[in-house]
Amino acid sequence: MDKLKRVLSGRDAEEPGALAEVIDATTLGWGTRVKGFVACFALGCVFSVLGSCLLWVPRRGLILFAAFYTLGNIASIGSTLFLMGPMKQLKRMFEPTRLIATIVMLLCLILTLCSAFWWHKEGLALLFCILQFFALAW
Repeated sequence: MDKLKRVLSGRDAEEPGALAEVIDATTLGWGTRVKGFVACFALGCVFSVLGSCLLWVPRRGLILFAAFYTLGNIASIGSTLFLMGPMKQLKRMFEPTRLIATIVMLLCLILTLCSAFWWHKEGLALLFCILQFFALAW
């Protein structure tokens, strides 16, 4: 009967593939999307504020700041995935008008964590945090 409805409504007469079934089964309702957005955005804000507070810890403060600030930015960007959906978010991030800012932002996220944890260059981590801020604002 469902097949007949699809044919009469002008939809494709073929059975939906496994990918279509997974996509239909994993769509979130609007209320769930808003809750996910609020939770991720709040977590991102908490991480950013915590990173700012940990900046004043002796000897390890700048590394902790860089790590928590970066995690906060990742969570904040991830929060918009709930509202738009992952594919639409990625398409919009990589539009030609936003491409440079997106590449700079993602590169700075990675380089901040690398400079804080692997290279142990605190000044470089701070520079990449500043560049993260400007790329995100751009």
